[in-house]
Amino acid sequence: MTNHSIQFKKSKLAGRRAIAAVIAGSLISANGVKPTFAQTNAYCQFSAAAMQEKESLRQSALKGDRDAQNRYQDLLNRHAQQLQQCRSKTWPQNQSIWLRLYPCDLQPGMLDKIMDRIVDRGYNKVYIEVFADGQVLLPAAANATAWPSVIRTPGTERVDLLAQAIQKGHQRGLKVYAWMFMMNFGYSYGQRSDRQSVLARNGKGETSLYFVDNESQVFIDPYNIQAKRDYYKLVNEIVRRRPDGVLFDYVRYPRGLGANSVITKVQDLWIYGDAARQALLKRANNSKGLDLIARYSRKGSISVADVAAVDSQYPQESEPMWQGRTLPSPPPSPSPTLVDAASPASKSTAAPVLSAAQKQPRLQWELWQLSVAHAIQGILDFLAVAAWPVQRQGIKAGAVFFPDANQTIGQGYDSRLQPWHRFPPSLEWHAMSYANCGNTKCITALVQRVVQQAPANVQIVPAIAGVWGKTISNRPSLEAQMQAIRQTTPQVNSVSHFAFSWQEPQLDSERKSCRNRSL
Repeated sequence: MTNHSIQFKKSKLAGRRAIAAVIAGSLISANGVKPTFAQTNAYCQFSAAAMQEKESLRQSALKGDRDAQNRYQDLLNRHAQQLQQCRSKTWPQNQSIWLRLYPCDLQPGMLDKIMDRIVDRGYNKVYIEVFADGQVLLPAAANATAWPSVIRTPGTERVDLLAQAIQKGHQRGLKVYAWMFMMNFGYSYGQRSDRQSVLARNGKGETSLYFVDNESQVFIDPYNIQAKRDYYKLVNEIVRRRPDGVLFDYVRYPRGLGANSVITKVQDLWIYGDAARQALLKRANNSKGLDLIARYSRKGSISVADVAAVDSQYPQESEPMWQGRTLPSPPPSPSPTLVDAASPASKSTAAPVLSAAQKQPRLQWELWQLSVAHAIQGILDFLAVAAWPVQRQGIKAGAVFFPDANQTIGQGYDSRLQPWHRFPPSLEWHAMSYANCGNTKCITALVQRVVQQAPANVQIVPAIAGVWGKTISNRPSLEAQMQAIRQTTPQVNSVSHFAFSWQEPQLDSERKSCRNRSL
């Protein structure tokens, strides 16, 4: 086993061997002969001997040994069968890992090495990063998207690393998902002179480029039609490679630092791009509503004088109206989660005549709620556009989110405004449960929060960070985290691990710079 393998107590070893023997004995080849299967442990990980046998055959096959090539392929098929059998009988039934590919992975044999190690560790799904940091995992010669290709080495213009990775994964029985950023279009996109109007802006006219700590995240205005067209084309190119699923990450706005991590006023919202502002004004249902929305978004508040002026200018209208506004009622308390997006307005009912001073507090509060709801609806609408070409092809689609990113904080909201509780139940919900408190309680609390708020038919897939067999950066081992999740939320039967680079740090370092002395 590797340094990251689990050290189990000797008292459990005999039981695992017995289970493995039963599994192997139940698998009969087509000619009636029982094939020899490698032993796996309680997490469907292959034994050190099985891993070494496969690695030796891979290296010999890479050197052109025909016999080794045939034996290697036969072993891949047998390991795929055994992994499928083990996972069908072992919790979690789906165990996935997040993987970033590099240009160096084009080296002969490298994708085989990576995929073999993923299978060896008991994973039956892999999430490959296909769009992140403003780059796409598409061949340069076949990249008609708005972003540069990850691989730009001369002579590799037509090499499709994503298609190869999907083929190599399927060869080993793995389900291969494409993992892609959504509203974070990346630094390269933000530098395009023809896309400046596409970027999300706050009330100060700022983009997100200098709002986050790494100065590389460029978020777009989800109401912008050019953003939708660019992303729709990208998703279609990914879908053409026929992955088994597509996961959308950054389904949110940026998270600010310090005080900026909480939004408390309308100028904090990323709704000041031209498209978002026009869409907000269109939510007005009469002239009074339109005038007040414009004043509020421009100034950040409305005064008693503003209310009186609007009443005077449009005397034929009784009340300012916009989507979602109902009359009459006192201001409600803030929701424990994000406010729902604007809905069709209710019919106004008779209400006592109030002065401008009496109406101003309620109107200002409702305009704040409308503005937050408008920002949220942009996220949901963009997600629907992104998921459509995926689900239309019968491919799984999922959304990645932080379970604590949809909360109220004091009198404000988490700046990410991630409305995951309103994601469609047709999507897989991938909850990034990365809390770090030295034990598993804060991790399971996040998973429980999702389970409590999700519809009954949603597939929830917690994503956890760590390594096998030991604590790292104050995070419990993957085994400890999974056992705690199973105990507190037994209805969850799928888990993913972030990330392959954590499991294989040396290999990841070598792959970044092509320092592969032994493929």
